Amino acid sequence: MKHEPATDKPKILIVEDHPDVLQTIVFLLQRAGCKVVAAQTGFQGLELARDGDFDLITLDIDMPGMNGFEVCQNLKQDPLLRDTPVVFVSGRMSEADIAHGFALGAVDYIAKPFDALNFASKIISHLTRHTLAACPDDEASEFH
Repeated sequence: MKHEPATDKPKILIVEDHPDVLQTIVFLLQRAGCKVVAAQTGFQGLELARDGDFDLITLDIDMPGMNGFEVCQNLKQDPLLRDTPVVFVSGRMSEADIAHGFALGAVDYIAKPFDALNFASKIISHLTRHTLAACPDDEASEFH
């Protein structure tokens, strides 16, 4: 993770244009102890990602203007953002869409509608994995 003190909450950017889904994701992740910032368009999400210091980003795919695939592609082309884990959260569940999401660099693809407990567990798992990967070896050994 990018924040300094170990007591900081993980900071997650949620990019989702459906208010009910956005509200649910924000609630679940705040309850899991995360600091959450929300965007309702791909353009807004990309702007916030560039201005923020996020530990993970979730992206819907079907949004007006810039879709989630385009946002992910832009994130992965930016040297400052390319290592930030991206999780797609979408109702689009074709094998081609899932494969495309992973090809763009996503670490996971969660289907809507999702189970609340499994959703939060997956996000926390990705945050933990990313944190351990970013730690120097001596710090990472503290988690074992």
